[in-house]
Amino acid sequence: MPVPSHFQFSQSSLQDYADCARRFELRYLERLAWPAPESEPLIEFEQHMAQGARFHGLVHRHLAGIPAAALDPLAQEAPLDRWWAAYQRCGLDGLPAQRHPEITLTVPLGDYRLIARYDLIAVTPGERAVIMDWKTSLHRPKRDRLAARLQTVVYRYVLALAGAHLNGDQLIAPEQIEMVYWFAETPEQPERFPYSADQFHADGLMLSRLVQEIDTRTVFDLVQDEKFCNFCTYRSLCNRGTRAGDFREAEPFIEAEDDAGAGFDFDLDQIAEIEF
Repeated sequence: MPVPSHFQFSQSSLQDYADCARRFELRYLERLAWPAPESEPLIEFEQHMAQGARFHGLVHRHLAGIPAAALDPLAQEAPLDRWWAAYQRCGLDGLPAQRHPEITLTVPLGDYRLIARYDLIAVTPGERAVIMDWKTSLHRPKRDRLAARLQTVVYRYVLALAGAHLNGDQLIAPEQIEMVYWFAETPEQPERFPYSADQFHADGLMLSRLVQEIDTRTVFDLVQDEKFCNFCTYRSLCNRGTRAGDFREAEPFIEAEDDAGAGFDFDLDQIAEIEF
């Protein structure tokens, strides 16, 4: 099945493809809804996802101007109360004062578009731009795993191309960009990823080749390593088991703020973009 001409790639869709080409095909090309749970135990998993979404909502409201004290009554349940207290204590440490929460940018990528939805971009125009991403996952990933994630690649790359309107109408130089992952469970230990012109160039080549590979592919094979199937809703469809993996032992990227729908749900008229 070909990629639709209007398709918008995102870090989630590209990560799905990198993890398993067949999952990308089922989710984004066939748009197949499959009623298997993503993770077990289901009630605990859903509660964790809901609390992650509530945490992001609290942060967004705070950054939009609502005093933290006014939001405190909404964060009384554990572990949300602990995450919220940690955010107030150190979540915004050292960030530039010009802050843009929940902002979406998009750029051309081959015959398609690449979209990135950010938790927060904080800018000192002409000096630095910091991408903040709040993580409420139970486990902290290793730094090399984070560096290799398509989110790290896509978010910095898109900001370098499409962030001029946040920077006095001047492109943000890659060397001025930093991506920071802030973990609610280990709030004093954020992971920081600076950027460079060389890395920007390499990312552009890699992303272009990846999209070209997807665009010309006729067979979307199943991943060989079945560990990816434990937390995939399509595992029974692909005869890779029927029982979901335990989210308490999962790769620490199952989050309520996942943008898996970005492949086809965003309205381009509401998104800041750059044209070549």
